[in-house]
Amino acid sequence: MKKRNNKQYSFSLRKQLQYWFDNRISKGSLSFIRVAIALSIFLAILMAALSILFGFQGDRNPKSVFWNSIATLINGQFPFFEDGSFGYVLLMAITAVTGVLFTSVLIGIITSSLEQKIMRLNQGNSLVLEKNHIVVLGFYPGEYTLLKQLILASAGKPGSIVVAENLEREQMEQYIRENLDIPKNFRIICRTADITDPASIEKCSLETCKTVIINPTDDMKTIKAILAVSALLEKKGVPDVSVNAILSKSEYQFPYAIAEANHILTLPITDIIAKIIAHSLTQTGLADSFREVLRFEGSEFYLVDFPEGIGLSFQELVMRVNHGVPVGFYRDGKVFLNPSPELQLQENDKLIVFSEERDSAKLEAPTSQPVAAPEAQMIAPHNSTNAVIIGHNEMLPIIFKDLPENVAQVYLAAQNITEEEQAELQQIAGERNLRLDYYPMDLQSKTNLVELAGMAKHIVILNNHEMEPEKADTEVIFLLLNLREIRKRNGFKFNITVEMQKEHNQKLVSLGDHTDFLVNSSMASLMLAQLAENPELVDVFQELLSNEGNKLYLKKLKKMTLKGTYTVRELRLSMLREGCILLGDMDSEKHSTFNRPLDDSITLTPEDKLIVIGEK
Repeated sequence: MKKRNNKQYSFSLRKQLQYWFDNRISKGSLSFIRVAIALSIFLAILMAALSILFGFQGDRNPKSVFWNSIATLINGQFPFFEDGSFGYVLLMAITAVTGVLFTSVLIGIITSSLEQKIMRLNQGNSLVLEKNHIVVLGFYPGEYTLLKQLILASAGKPGSIVVAENLEREQMEQYIRENLDIPKNFRIICRTADITDPASIEKCSLETCKTVIINPTDDMKTIKAILAVSALLEKKGVPDVSVNAILSKSEYQFPYAIAEANHILTLPITDIIAKIIAHSLTQTGLADSFREVLRFEGSEFYLVDFPEGIGLSFQELVMRVNHGVPVGFYRDGKVFLNPSPELQLQENDKLIVFSEERDSAKLEAPTSQPVAAPEAQMIAPHNSTNAVIIGHNEMLPIIFKDLPENVAQVYLAAQNITEEEQAELQQIAGERNLRLDYYPMDLQSKTNLVELAGMAKHIVILNNHEMEPEKADTEVIFLLLNLREIRKRNGFKFNITVEMQKEHNQKLVSLGDHTDFLVNSSMASLMLAQLAENPELVDVFQELLSNEGNKLYLKKLKKMTLKGTYTVRELRLSMLREGCILLGDMDSEKHSTFNRPLDDSITLTPEDKLIVIGEK
């Protein structure tokens, strides 16, 4: 093939100039301004040179002619007819017209650039220059628990949170302003970013932040966001920033080696919610107690140095620590929750305390008189009971495994359960000595609901995770309203535990007796906030939510010998002898009080409950 000789082709000067001009303009406003200035000055000098060349300047010296030409260009002032000869006036007029055009173009470019800059700022694309801030990747209108808890965790101290999501900055800021009370010394900065793209989240200054929280509810998006954060931190050479996230399914947990190397901590929210549902099934109000313990309003868990308590036994600490409840020790990187009463606090130990502030707990002087602990024995056995579970999702096997021992029968009302799922549930029921009856009935029928309600002492409504969250929550709300009406009309006594996906939907039906709400997004936010502020206490939360070890539960006083008026100190000792740690109490209206002072007196009624941590 004959090679083509490109040298025989040439472009006209006009096209070459136009090509050069287009390239300069395409580089942006600053490049265009430089070209405009250069051409304008060149034209002013050319007009002055022509005036001198043709003798239009009169008696003016050349220097003044050049200066007048440039001044006319800048000022855009037309010359008077008396300023010189006709040729001079004409050339200066051309220069003035050029100056007017140049000024107009310059003003337009500057205005346009400022508008574009403001637009980019409104879009949240600028770099964040913060230090020791918290980065929250993911934002959903209507879900504010996480941000609220992080603000409360600051305890009035200055701080900042950077929120990033693929939404307009102004829109996010408006939602936050309308739904949160932000202290004057606290800042929430919003940025528009694709949280699964390392280049996009770079503007959040992850390398200088305190911790990264990944907030999305979709597992795939969460995993991609974790990988994006890890890739960016590795690129920046800052591997020690902790990354906290919630995943729905336990099989999506990162391998231990990868999680440890990248400081990634993930918790399976589905398993957590399932365990809380199972634990609270026969304990009305337990879900509220979990929320109280996890959130930063009131008391929460802290890991503190407590040198004044070194050498004291755990029982002595429980009896003498005021404005805080000792719940365990942190020794050699391990958590000892609810330890033996004789175990002593050693020099390198830290005390795990449940208090309003990190430094609230104070050691009181020992009492001069011995404390008389009241008997707290059970006087009524745990009678067997039944439960109705309406709906099904992947939490069912976990709920079945964690059901209280006194639940003897479960009625499962759900459709479209596969044979494999039924076989798995029957196997778990057999291992637990549970009787499982399956009712594939139409739940839209009031007759069917009345039949189920008549059999139930406890009802659980599960959410459909395969459906769009808003629609799934709406179906749950209608079921709840119908069951409340059936309970009232027929005089039934069952309590209801409801699983919902979005916290703003709970507010629509939160008023109502004998109803516990477990909201996926809200519980996830509470856990994330706790992990962000107290990452070393993850083992405490995992034990409280596990099948083994200590759990948070309610002791019903109508089944115990405790009646009358006691001091908090006496009740603490009484519960400790029963193998429990007293955190608070709950009245018949489900109003909880935590962390009462040691010398406060409490009058207990049969309808009250004690909120404790223990193994049974």
